[in-house]
Amino acid sequence: MDTTDAVAHNHGPWRNIHVYKLACIAYLGIVVFGYDTGIAGGVVNNAFFQHEFGLVGNNITNLSSNVVSVLQAGAFFGALGSAPVTIWLGRKWSLIMWSAIFCLGAILQTVAQDQYTRGLSFIYAGRVVGGIGVGAISALAPTYVAECCPKDVRGKITGLFQVWVAVGVLLSYWVNYGVALHTPANSPDIWRVPFGVQLVPGGLMCIGLFFCRESPRWLARKGRMDQALSALAHYRRGSIHDEEIKAEMAEIEATILEERESRAGLGWQEAFFGKGNWPRFAIAFVIMTLQQFSGQNTVGYYAPQIFQAIGYVGTTPALLASGVYGVVKVVATFIFITLGVERFGRRWSLFGSAIGMGVLFYIVGAIFITHPPDPKNPNPSPASKGMAAMIYLYCVAYSFGWGPLPWVYVADIFPNRTRHYGLAWASATQWLFNFVISKISLTMETNLQGKIFITFATINIGGMAVFSYFLPETKNRSLEEMDVIFGAVTKEHRAEDIHKAELEMAAGMKGAEMHDEEAAYGASSGAPAATEHRTDAEGEKLHAEGTA
Repeated sequence: MDTTDAVAHNHGPWRNIHVYKLACIAYLGIVVFGYDTGIAGGVVNNAFFQHEFGLVGNNITNLSSNVVSVLQAGAFFGALGSAPVTIWLGRKWSLIMWSAIFCLGAILQTVAQDQYTRGLSFIYAGRVVGGIGVGAISALAPTYVAECCPKDVRGKITGLFQVWVAVGVLLSYWVNYGVALHTPANSPDIWRVPFGVQLVPGGLMCIGLFFCRESPRWLARKGRMDQALSALAHYRRGSIHDEEIKAEMAEIEATILEERESRAGLGWQEAFFGKGNWPRFAIAFVIMTLQQFSGQNTVGYYAPQIFQAIGYVGTTPALLASGVYGVVKVVATFIFITLGVERFGRRWSLFGSAIGMGVLFYIVGAIFITHPPDPKNPNPSPASKGMAAMIYLYCVAYSFGWGPLPWVYVADIFPNRTRHYGLAWASATQWLFNFVISKISLTMETNLQGKIFITFATINIGGMAVFSYFLPETKNRSLEEMDVIFGAVTKEHRAEDIHKAELEMAAGMKGAEMHDEEAAYGASSGAPAATEHRTDAEGEKLHAEGTA
């Protein structure tokens, strides 16, 4: 008997516990995504680090931005490289491999010495290698989680991505603050502790994934239907004989059947230009690009410098203000993911978030221009406190839409066959413009000062809000329904294919029962048993023929 038969189908509050467990483990890699977003800006702002690694004079701005941005450059290539690897290895084993690569990069950063022992080269190499791992993880983790989620909680569970990002950012700010308070001013622990801490979530993710099941949709695409049904039952905490689980499996099989009938093979060209695919790739590109130009990453990467610019003079006050920003981000993101994402939907949440962000940044810019902070005053003025409050509220608005939802949305819209390409494309886009923003933000802050907030506010309202208004809603729609939404298949054709898959599944179940009866008869009489149902090996053969 299949082990899933022993688990009673549970419609109670614990029904999705296996999916939540998967998300918590897979998204530990996203903690390091957020952690690396905030940690480098605090490290390069430290005077001892600057002295030890030669970040002096006119080189400070350029080299500081290099240390921060080379991770994004590595992440861009990691995201692009994730698709072919996950096709071959699967979601689970790919993530294990990429998390190990990330840990190698973290070790290189941690052991760096100083400028006289080529320490900056270790920092650069470690950031690039770690970035490759983070980029791949950022593409694969939401794919893996989305493919295992039921549609009624998919937005909530995949939205945990941004919660973990926020947790990583929060951790980075408070680690920097703690190091500034408790580490001797001339100790190499100034950078070794912040860079070394990222090994903890990275290592826990690598170990934890060994105890997770593979994506049922990836298994089905490989023709391993028995394993796919078992994995689906595991993530639904039910039996392979439950009608709901068999119906969901039939919909997955119907989608695969349609894809094999309409496509001879799959490459980047087909993934982009196949029927119904191009609009999805265009949406993924635009939504990820706009997210990077929202202003959030400028604040995220260089929070200490931003708070110093608005009047929080000195390293410690700026780091403390950054730490509060991290707390606000975690709390706001968690509230939205828990209470709002499935209630308000994707489209209107993105629209309202963009409007709120734009209005708040216009206020910050106006205060900065009319009441410029005094860099000689060690105490923040009322205007500085007002700007800080508006930045915290901006963080809330971001966390109620444009923080978590771009990742949720792109995980929603792609079909099973191209999801790994779609998420790789979206993640690579995110990291490309993430690199651009991290490279130019310090220069923009220096040259534009208060006008930098006006610039981002205009993008928030003029670009992000308008774009959100025209997006199709995906709330409470199954991953297989996205083909209907984007015109890849008609409702009638999909219904016919689901009915066909249900009949084939019923025949397979009946054949399996006959096989068991004949096996029992053969064992008692010595007669050979007949095999009437498709094995995983036969399914893999059909998969190979369908993609040849």
